[in-house]
Amino acid sequence: MSELFNVLVILAVVALVVVRQFSAQRVGEQKRWWVLPVVLFIVALRSDGALDPRHETLSAVMLGAGLVVGLVTGAGWGWTARLWQGPDDSFWSRGTRATLFVWVGGMALRVSMAVAAVLLGVHQGTAALLISLAAMLFARSGVLALRTKGMREQYGVTAGFQAGDAPSAAARVMSKGGA
Repeated sequence: MSELFNVLVILAVVALVVVRQFSAQRVGEQKRWWVLPVVLFIVALRSDGALDPRHETLSAVMLGAGLVVGLVTGAGWGWTARLWQGPDDSFWSRGTRATLFVWVGGMALRVSMAVAAVLLGVHQGTAALLISLAAMLFARSGVLALRTKGMREQYGVTAGFQAGDAPSAAARVMSKGGA
């Protein structure tokens, strides 16, 4: 796939994530939380440029570090999101101020790594950024799935998700599994 296509995918996903991060969003059904990260990872693997052929070891280290930064940022994002149960027993989340700090910190780390790669002469294509983004979304969605599973078990919630439902003012606000 072309670099232009990857750049457009990255921009679209980042724009979607940033816009949706601070608005109430239904936490997806447990069976599908991993789909978008896997698609991004597949797109990254089909692209050239994940590793620099002139600096294979160093670019692999940078790729691994980007993967770790993505996983840590995503997990922090998932743990800092406010999570609540709607009147229909569906779960909703919204980013908090702490989420913003996690997001900005993760992006600052990623930019710092890109600058370090340039200073070291290591070329990192958009595939490396896609892999980091996929890891971030995977970790965030996984943490939210775990949190909602824990809330279901704790509060005995059995109802499923229904399309078109929205949180009401009567929704019980729960943050990190607390009442």
